[in-house]
Amino acid sequence: MKYISTRSQSPELDFEQAATCGLAPDGGLYVPVEWPKFDHNELKSLIDKSYCEVVLEVMRKFAGDSVPRDQLNQIVTDAYTDFSHPEIAPIRKIRSGIYMVELFHGPTLSFKDYALQFLGRVMDWSLRKRGEHLTVVGATSGDTGSAAISAVAGRDTIDLFMLHPFQRVSVMQRRQMTTNQDSNIFNYAVNGTFDDCQAIVKTIFGDREVQRHHALGAVNSINWGRISAQVAYYFYAALKIGALNTKVSFAVPTGNFGNVFAAWTASKMGLPMGKLLVCSNANDILTRFFESGEMTKLGVKQTVTPSMDIEVSSNFERYLFELYDRDGNRVDSLMQNLTQTGYFKIEKDKLMQSREHFSAYRVNDEQTCETIARHYSETGEIIDPHSAVALNAVNQAESGLEPPVVVVATAHPAKFPETIERTLNIEVPMPKQLQEIIDLPERYRRISSNPEDLKTLMLAS
Repeated sequence: MKYISTRSQSPELDFEQAATCGLAPDGGLYVPVEWPKFDHNELKSLIDKSYCEVVLEVMRKFAGDSVPRDQLNQIVTDAYTDFSHPEIAPIRKIRSGIYMVELFHGPTLSFKDYALQFLGRVMDWSLRKRGEHLTVVGATSGDTGSAAISAVAGRDTIDLFMLHPFQRVSVMQRRQMTTNQDSNIFNYAVNGTFDDCQAIVKTIFGDREVQRHHALGAVNSINWGRISAQVAYYFYAALKIGALNTKVSFAVPTGNFGNVFAAWTASKMGLPMGKLLVCSNANDILTRFFESGEMTKLGVKQTVTPSMDIEVSSNFERYLFELYDRDGNRVDSLMQNLTQTGYFKIEKDKLMQSREHFSAYRVNDEQTCETIARHYSETGEIIDPHSAVALNAVNQAESGLEPPVVVVATAHPAKFPETIERTLNIEVPMPKQLQEIIDLPERYRRISSNPEDLKTLMLAS
């Protein structure tokens, strides 16, 4: 199994290499040379498997022979040891034809744990085998930071520099990052948006002086290892509710397009898939794209769903690569236009092709809170704001949507107590993981959105 860049100007890598690097040298993202497939019998064999067993079979397809099976099995087993629910990713029925997969039972209570607990161990194994050290640089809109820190904290093979937008993540999301005291973790609050943080990371990866001092790696979803591990929960959820006999649709709250791209990847691998609902908040660049074929930057708005307060969806480049029949030059041209002018437009036939797989919705803050309140009134269950965005999109689409549909619940509601308590007028029960950090001292440094600030700090470390 080999991996190529979406801009077609970088050497092929194997899975181990792709999982321990960030951007390709040409600025692109890595994808498989060809999509691995599950045939009908293989899919049938997954139905009764545990979550870990499904992950193992999916990752064997992506890893090829670059990670020995026994080692891969150990990594997968270890990755999900600290998850709080015996099913790891439990699925429950909301109403007729509508389900919810709960992806918040990991150490930091968000869906990011499902990939990063795996990826952190793959990185550590690879680096120890080669006797190397990696400096990981990442940006977070809220959940990636804490999940990455949990996955690599205390590992002597990795240093982690994590950027978050100052005062643009929830208090709990920030404290999950900044209360960590391990010496290999460096937290920075950037005076700007998540997109500014993401731009800093991309600049650092392209800086030759930094590259001479640090071997760089990524934990954001620009890293293919992240995406590949996310693919597994789509197989697990769909097969548990009958995907061999019917197509299953998913409603995915997304800002960076990584989570919904993982669902699309599962469909390319043979999972019977219905529609993929791209669920956006007021930062609706993806929704506008699927409506018009135009990708236009309008600026980032602050919302009650901070993990989705993103404008430049990095993983969308991977989809463009497929949409344009793997024409790396065309992808490079489109992405350069977006960087330089804040705009590009695709052809009408390409837009119609994209709509065969995706439908897109926008949900504002008022609708989000109304959905939280309505769901609580009807079921007695509290959902987080991001999951509410996906549920609202299903409600918008339901008359034109063939069941079954799975709402992807991406975070525990206790990570957003201000919004929940203001909406429901109740105190959110606090899980142990969050109770333990409420009074701990924080450790982080504020920096500007100029990449030179981080560069100076990295060169001095």
